[in-house]
Amino acid sequence: MPTAARTALAALAALLTATLVGCSSPSPPPTAPAFTATLTSPTNVVLHWPADPAAAGYLLEYANAADGPWTALQYLPPGQTSYTHPNLIPETPFYYRIRSFAGPVSATVTAGAAAQPGTAAQQSAPADLAATPAADQNLHFTWTDRSTDEAGFLLEIRRPGTPDFIPVEVTDPNATQCALSLLPGEQGSAFRLRALSYGPLSPVVERTTGKD
Repeated sequence: MPTAARTALAALAALLTATLVGCSSPSPPPTAPAFTATLTSPTNVVLHWPADPAAAGYLLEYANAADGPWTALQYLPPGQTSYTHPNLIPETPFYYRIRSFAGPVSATVTAGAAAQPGTAAQQSAPADLAATPAADQNLHFTWTDRSTDEAGFLLEIRRPGTPDFIPVEVTDPNATQCALSLLPGEQGSAFRLRALSYGPLSPVVERTTGKD
């Protein structure tokens, strides 16, 4: 076979092999979406992040300088993957970061009632949670701290007619009490307490607001 013909045949064989390999190889998995911040108006920032199936929720923080100080913006429930930070100071940089949280939870209580049996799982979950009515629509919560390395305690509320608990109050580590002022419609809510532990921090994102 002439040399030119052999060269052409070899090139065709290589092309067919590459095509077949490409067809049989699985597609690469999609890249998880990143934590992002978008200006939707000169003074409104919308934040998006990927869902974490293992998270009990998220702590969103912000600062006005890259090295802080950082302020807790919101504790968010696990199903939420976006947040709007509205009506910001014009022409100002805003830095954001987010982390997931988890941790063992106490039994569930309602105001003035004993904890429901059998709802506390891990041995390190807060115990003996009690909610006592106080003046001016306040509730006073007390509990026993059974964990040794919590980052704090997170009180979660399930309002009447809603299926899920959401964060409502956070304490320092080693606390054994806190108070909560009830809002309209929150009477008769159920509460539980979480010994907080945090996941790794996301990369920091920044947006500078425009003129108002």
